[in-house]
Amino acid sequence: MDIKAKVTEIVEKIKSDDNLKDEFNENPTKAIEKIVGVDLPDDMVNGIVTGVKAKLTGDALSGGIDKIKDLF
Repeated sequence: MDIKAKVTEIVEKIKSDDNLKDEFNENPTKAIEKIVGVDLPDDMVNGIVTGVKAKLTGDALSGGIDKIKDLF
């Protein structure tokens, strides 16, 4: 399994579905296993959760920076 590709796929799904976004915020492990469709080993899920959170946070930060740039 290509973790980086899977993280990108999961992030896109979460960004496009508010219910899934809420579920991820409440229980990231369960949400990711639901998206992937399999019960993954804890170490793999934890790595994916960390990657997804980082990407979601990074995307939100870059969006905020772009908005600030537009002000100037």
